[in-house]
Amino acid sequence: MTQPGKVLLIGSGPGDPELLTLRAVRMLASADVVVYDRLVSDPILQMAPKSARMISVGKCPKSHPVPQDEINEILYAQASAGYTVARLKGGDPLIFGRGSEEAGYLMDRHIHVEYAPGITAAQGVSCVTGVPLTHRGLATGVQYVTGHRQSNKVLDLDWKRLADPDTTLVVYMGVANIGQIAVGLMTEGLSDQTPVLAVANATTNKERRLVSKLGSIAHDIRSAEMGAPVLFIIGQVVSLYDAKSTSAILTDLEAEMPAIAHA
Repeated sequence: MTQPGKVLLIGSGPGDPELLTLRAVRMLASADVVVYDRLVSDPILQMAPKSARMISVGKCPKSHPVPQDEINEILYAQASAGYTVARLKGGDPLIFGRGSEEAGYLMDRHIHVEYAPGITAAQGVSCVTGVPLTHRGLATGVQYVTGHRQSNKVLDLDWKRLADPDTTLVVYMGVANIGQIAVGLMTEGLSDQTPVLAVANATTNKERRLVSKLGSIAHDIRSAEMGAPVLFIIGQVVSLYDAKSTSAILTDLEAEMPAIAHA
């Protein structure tokens, strides 16, 4: 009788392989099967064992070629066959990553699950741009929200709670709805002059940045043709952004990425 395997829910961070935890690297190295999302960067995928079976289950906006139910079944089937399965997710598996849903499904079927936390996109953007998520005198806290709803339902966020000028608001997966998000916040009193930082493909050699204001961010994003994944930081902390002091960070990262990819 085949002994059951296990599933390792691994956060791969925002893209830069140097932001992986040691635990994540160790877990990935032990994998017989790697089930990965679209946002896991190529350099990280190349760190998987050469012998591992690679299964892509990536989703794009309005395109889910492998539904969540099928992903759950893939994980269960591979672990039930006795394999160690690395489930690679962008960012952190427990922050807008459906990691808890997959873990619950597996544990209900007596599959052992372990976790490796990942640097979430907000932390990656903060690190690479130098924009803090909290800062004395500017932001006493930070709120994370998702900018889209399942099946493209209307956003029904608590705009009054989110429109707090004393906190930083981080919006994940919000590029398609940033206009609606901005209107919701301004309707509840957040100034249209509130600074906004948008970063696409953070910490990778495809990274793009845009600094704007809440009242014009929707127009500016369209004009810049910034496509997903884009993360938005909304709040006074963005006033600390200095493109000159952070450009060297991005330049160094671009130079390092090919070397890392072939390590």
